[in-house]
Amino acid sequence: MTSNGILGPSDRPPLARWIPLSFQHVFAMFGATILVPLLTGLSTSTALFTAGSGTLLYILVTGAKVPAFLGSSFAFIPALIAISQQYGVPYAMGGAMCAGFFYCLVALIIKFTGKDWLDKALPPVVIGSVIIVIGLNLAPTAINEAMYVGSSGNPADYSLVYLSIALVTLATAVVATIFMKGFFNTISILIGLVGGYLFTLIMGAVFPAYKLINFDIVRNASWFGLPFLTHTADGYVWVAPQFNLVAVLTFIIVSLATICEHLGDTLVTSKVVGIDFYKNPGLHRTLAGDGLATAWASVWGGPPNTTYGENIGVMAITKVYSVWVIGGAAVIAVILSFCQKFGAFIQTIPGPVLGGVSMLLYGLIASSGLRTIVESGVDYKDKRNLTISSVIMVIGIGGGVLQFHIGKEFVFSLGGVALATVIGIILNLIIPKQSKN
Repeated sequence: MTSNGILGPSDRPPLARWIPLSFQHVFAMFGATILVPLLTGLSTSTALFTAGSGTLLYILVTGAKVPAFLGSSFAFIPALIAISQQYGVPYAMGGAMCAGFFYCLVALIIKFTGKDWLDKALPPVVIGSVIIVIGLNLAPTAINEAMYVGSSGNPADYSLVYLSIALVTLATAVVATIFMKGFFNTISILIGLVGGYLFTLIMGAVFPAYKLINFDIVRNASWFGLPFLTHTADGYVWVAPQFNLVAVLTFIIVSLATICEHLGDTLVTSKVVGIDFYKNPGLHRTLAGDGLATAWASVWGGPPNTTYGENIGVMAITKVYSVWVIGGAAVIAVILSFCQKFGAFIQTIPGPVLGGVSMLLYGLIASSGLRTIVESGVDYKDKRNLTISSVIMVIGIGGGVLQFHIGKEFVFSLGGVALATVIGIILNLIIPKQSKN
């Protein structure tokens, strides 16, 4: 095995570097990982626990060969909300568990038949276009955090102060990435976050009206607490997953998008690290690890997991590909889920600071999709490829939605990335290949 980085997958850094390198990955995944439970009514502490423990499970399944962090999946948000409202949280968790096992079924088929059939269904033109959609779908989140009070996106809530904080954060991260050398270059994202946080504190001290950091949440938080909780009508309690056909089918269809995301993330990680993870440890093992992590999360009431492009972006910038560093980040996430006071401190990071860093990281996701297309040699002189990409991106970025009724009450809805993925697969299978014009 070879690697293009400062630290390869099997390299373990000294403890003094290991901890900050791992924290950098925690900061990269933190905002997105807790945002999903905030939007779906699940527990943020549980999401941190299942992200960290799910990543450790993934590392175990892949033989500690693939540096990938697994966090809360945005693609499942509509399904989580719809099923939870219609049937209750336990059925949403049951659907998520089945989606995880569907991953494992696909992984098992790949193990015994190879992935040629998967390549035909999901070629680079589909995978790359879907990854671009995923990144660009996240772009409004970064911009809203960077520019609008409360991330509302409402022009009336535009804030020049927020934008200035976001730009200082972004500029600090960019300067650290380009100009700093050695170890400081490897923690450029963390430096950007610290720089933005300090700038926010200074702004609040000089202009009290713009004080965005409130430490009351830290003072009021407990030092320790159990994370295995899901919000229900009875409060935050542990619930066992339950199953029905509608919930299961809904989550399995959405999982087509996240499987596609997994393929793209694994391919991009391979390109970044310089090791073909499709072959070693094998796509069947990476996909099984992802699926088992999602099934594991559902047991505890956490949102489904997916490989995180944000952390791939951190590795691309720092050139540190150590699985030990990723594992350290996973352990920190688990600790944070129990140590609620420290988790509360991280939650004091202002939205515009996260927005400033996200402008860089989310852009890297979309760019990695473009890189997948370019490096795979997709020919856009071929009208077939042009058509497939065009339709995927318009439906995915435009927010296309497919709805129909199942029974008397339930409205099945498929939209955004999931719908774009399904349409892309269908177009790829039905449009005949043509000779170049």
